[in-house]
Amino acid sequence: MDLLNTLVDKGLRRELPTREEALAVLATSDDELLDVVAAAGKVRRQWFGRRVKLNYLVNLKSGLCPEDCSYCSQRLGSKAEILKYTWLKPEEASQAAAAGVAGGAKRVCLVASGRGPTDRDVERVGKTIAAIKEQNEGVEVCACLGLLSDGQAERLRDAGADAYNHNLNTSEATYGQITKTHTYADRVDTVQKAHAAGLSACSGLIAGMGESDEDLVDVVYSLRELDPDSVPVNFLIPFEGTPLAKEWNLTPQRALRILAMVRFVCPDVEVRLAGGREVHLRSMQPLALHLVNSIFLGDYLTSEGQAGQADLDMIADAGFEVEGAGTSTLPAHRADVAEAAVGGGCGSHGGGASLCGPAGAGDTAGDPQAPGGCGSACGGCSGHAEAAPVPAQAEAGGVRPDLVAVRRRGAGTDLAPNA
Repeated sequence: MDLLNTLVDKGLRRELPTREEALAVLATSDDELLDVVAAAGKVRRQWFGRRVKLNYLVNLKSGLCPEDCSYCSQRLGSKAEILKYTWLKPEEASQAAAAGVAGGAKRVCLVASGRGPTDRDVERVGKTIAAIKEQNEGVEVCACLGLLSDGQAERLRDAGADAYNHNLNTSEATYGQITKTHTYADRVDTVQKAHAAGLSACSGLIAGMGESDEDLVDVVYSLRELDPDSVPVNFLIPFEGTPLAKEWNLTPQRALRILAMVRFVCPDVEVRLAGGREVHLRSMQPLALHLVNSIFLGDYLTSEGQAGQADLDMIADAGFEVEGAGTSTLPAHRADVAEAAVGGGCGSHGGGASLCGPAGAGDTAGDPQAPGGCGSACGGCSGHAEAAPVPAQAEAGGVRPDLVAVRRRGAGTDLAPNA
């Protein structure tokens, strides 16, 4: 297929595909799916080999967010029966993080619900970062606390944070349909603040709310322009009690095409498979490892993931290996720039789009986030209110509420974490 050959060549040269080419990837048929995965896999292996970076989420403060993001189980007015608790103590967060590190996680993502942190919150998170790093030598810490005010990114960096996550989530044109309490520009500003402070920027998207192919391409091209080191890709988990509870618009095949498109547009960036993979990819999760080089281990913020050991078995069975603590995640040309960044952060850039392609990873916080850091993994960070018609294949599959499991274990509970 000429399209795929062209995209592979461009990906190996870190060259930006055209918008038409990116849209064409999303328009490929199911018969062509394995060819698409194989092509994007060549680009993934060029820059990341067969390594898979593991990330682990710690939900520092759950629920009761004043923001109105339609996709989020922690939103204002949410009826989702999720865990709700205020700030974990530093030692509690450190204990939770240790479970993920023991399972092989290289990065711990600290997420807190809310519009954004107060200065007191930043101080509190700084103590938590110190506690985690004292107990886990060499671990990366990514904060996801929502919209940042001036000076807060620098304070987090000085406290030991390596990265900051704040997702764009969807295209600028449709953003106002999913959230009224803050703007798309607010999110862009926070990612830019993280960059400027020398933190490794992490920003991604949420798919599955009924958005168009054009919306998906728009947000991925916007992310490329922002040039984050990590791009978490989340798939909407339609929590009961949220406005998008009935939005089941994804098939495993479409999810794989979306991941392939992201890889072609940002070939040398850490692409992280984040919230919703178990729900939407299901038995096809191993194929996604040929497209992404990073996943979350175990549970998410408000939803259960598959068992941590199952994640490790999947990686090994698919012929991949867990990335070690002593290995640089980013390719050398990006890692070198990261080391030279302001403040010596672990991977921010000042050059805009150039390094996410031609000249140039969820936690996810998720590296995943609502304005207050509900994040890629809150189990519903995705979508816009005016959904497009449900694709025929998704309609045939029907709604699958049995796949949405609310988290009842780990941080904030008396049950051991799933790692």
